[in-house]
Amino acid sequence: MRLNSIKLSGFKSFAEPTNFMLPGQLVGVVGPNGCGKSNIMDAVRWVLGESKASELRGESMQDVIFNGTNTRKPASRSSVELVFDNSDHRAGGQWGQFGEIAVKRVLTRDGTSSYYINNQPVRRRDVQDVFLGTGLGPRAYAIIGQGTISRIIESKP
Repeated sequence: MRLNSIKLSGFKSFAEPTNFMLPGQLVGVVGPNGCGKSNIMDAVRWVLGESKASELRGESMQDVIFNGTNTRKPASRSSVELVFDNSDHRAGGQWGQFGEIAVKRVLTRDGTSSYYINNQPVRRRDVQDVFLGTGLGPRAYAIIGQGTISRIIESKP
């Protein structure tokens, strides 16, 4: 199971719909300070079911919705979709039969959070069940955030 693309709209600094294609097995997100690298990683964790705003570097879940600028209006909702190649059929449950799995989360300003798998409404638990045994999840080590490697290297036994 491999992540093919990330589609963001209204998520943190990504006001406009943005699509990242991920062509390889190993992905590194690099760029200058302030370009949104950490927000991409937050988006992946968020879709996979992260429920603590502090894990997404925010005070409340509403902080994931683009808040506007001097020249742009705030977004009314945040949406992130992860598209996975499941040709190896590693995904769990009823979704394992599909060659491609699209997992999406939407949050509106009124606090309504919705999850979808292949455009069908599902529960947060259903999203987590898809990834059981794959090493993916909101706090799994398949996603290594800023500073994590340094903390591991510098930790005492």
